[in-house]
Amino acid sequence: MLVLKRLDQTLSNLGYCSRREVRYLIKNKRLRIDGELATNAAQKVDPNAVSIDGQPLEHIGNILVMLHKPLGYVCSHDSSEGPRIYDLLPTIWQARNPQVVSIGRLDKETSGLILVTDQSALVQQLTSPKHHVDKVYVVTVDQVLNSDIIEQFAQGIALESETTPCLPATLEIVDPYTAKVTLNEGKYHQVRRMFAACGYHVTALHREKFGEYILGDLPIGEWRDLL
Repeated sequence: MLVLKRLDQTLSNLGYCSRREVRYLIKNKRLRIDGELATNAAQKVDPNAVSIDGQPLEHIGNILVMLHKPLGYVCSHDSSEGPRIYDLLPTIWQARNPQVVSIGRLDKETSGLILVTDQSALVQQLTSPKHHVDKVYVVTVDQVLNSDIIEQFAQGIALESETTPCLPATLEIVDPYTAKVTLNEGKYHQVRRMFAACGYHVTALHREKFGEYILGDLPIGEWRDLL
């Protein structure tokens, strides 16, 4: 059932403007509701019926997108840390309430699939260890992989400074320097640290799958709506 909200609240939550600025949009005859000029910022509206400068509102529902994160981008809202994944998405989304966030993170030197949403419940569902959501990574290392590492990952790698070992993970050797790893945890820099514990340095890391979502042929820096 659609819950009607005030016009100013609707536009503010979707990131179009502040609630105060809605009055100026009304005054300048830029807002319409069902084709008629809006006259009251407090009027409760169906966002599907609202238009600004003749254009309907976009992404009026929840957001869930898959983004192909390039190297060098951070999953942070702090622009001081470098280029942000949010800079690759519509600018208006950064002003939404609730705010859009990434589901888990990929570090600056990791590429691949990252999910972005404004649904806090979905973030919890896909990142909570108890839900065992698989993530698949393609990993390149600095030396030839020994087949013994398959069993080491299957038993659970003990990480430095961690009191308990990682949960068992699946490792497939693709070529002498490349492996595909499937795990369902999200410890800090986990994949890199797991390989380091086995004597390898990760030179490239790429996530190609997160739960049911597969990156496929999505171009680098592009995003796809999943809802």
